[in-house]
Amino acid sequence: MRLRAVVARGVAVVLASVLLAACSHGVAPSPQPAPSPLVGRTICLDPGHGGTADTDHYRQGPTGEREEWINLRVAQQLQALLEQAGATVVMTRDADVFVPLADRARIAREAGAELFLSIHHNATADPQVNFPIVYFHGNASENRAGVALGQAIVSAFRDAGFPVPDAPASVVSDHTVFAGAGAAVLREGYGIPGVLAEASFFTHPDEEQRLKTVAHNRREAEAYFAALEAVFAQPLPPVLPKGSIAPPIPPFRGLQEAERMGAAARRWQSAHAEALALADSDPVRALALFTESARAFPDSPLAGDAHARRAELLARLGRTDEAAQESARAREHYPAATP
Repeated sequence: MRLRAVVARGVAVVLASVLLAACSHGVAPSPQPAPSPLVGRTICLDPGHGGTADTDHYRQGPTGEREEWINLRVAQQLQALLEQAGATVVMTRDADVFVPLADRARIAREAGAELFLSIHHNATADPQVNFPIVYFHGNASENRAGVALGQAIVSAFRDAGFPVPDAPASVVSDHTVFAGAGAAVLREGYGIPGVLAEASFFTHPDEEQRLKTVAHNRREAEAYFAALEAVFAQPLPPVLPKGSIAPPIPPFRGLQEAERMGAAARRWQSAHAEALALADSDPVRALALFTESARAFPDSPLAGDAHARRAELLARLGRTDEAAQESARAREHYPAATP
């Protein structure tokens, strides 16, 4: 036994000597992982709403979970992930307090933010609806950075199966829901690549329960993190002045905010299906139904198709000026959800 121990010690000494010799002769160490593209970046996270439980009672799920609580939890999880990767994170709020929309954009500008992400969750009267919607400000041809960021987020959500596997998604202009002006928080910060992201619907009963859990919040935060890494891995397209490329597009007012909780909001799918069935035989009725669908849910995955078909029907009916306007709306306000 003593002989075996002596031999073992001898082998160990030889192996150690070989390793030391290899190091001294310049054998390269194992390659280190490349640093995250988020290192040194300044990102503003905006947990939507806050401090409004007494004034907006519709902004809660079937069992009372409020959107502003969910938004803050996800933002704080994402903040931790980004800071661990070497980014500087600026938060517009870190408690359940009210922060004016103009102040949120000012915080981002004054911090020199390179990207602005407003984190939200959605509500509608249809309890079966549950998919992401991401808004950029203005027109797609002028805000290609916002479109690219929205598409990256949707792609990351799909890769993560969030909120559920194979969920549809929308990347749309904020003019679809705030006709004519867009969302104030994005409008005031225009020039900074940014989006407002509604990750899922807390009015979906099962989703509300998932959104109460740390694990589901973490999955959402990790998907955002993956999207931001992908975005910063290459240069973002420019944000161009509004009106520099796109033609004027008249406002199209759809249901928004509390209006989305009424019965009319449930017609978005059925009206679209009815319109498709009548498009050839009764273009006037089909046009009215596509319009109804787009108004009922102006940022849904069907709304862009509804506007494109409205443009086709208007052209068939000889209303060429209106057809051109609706074609521009479909192109500028409803880009593809993925590149």
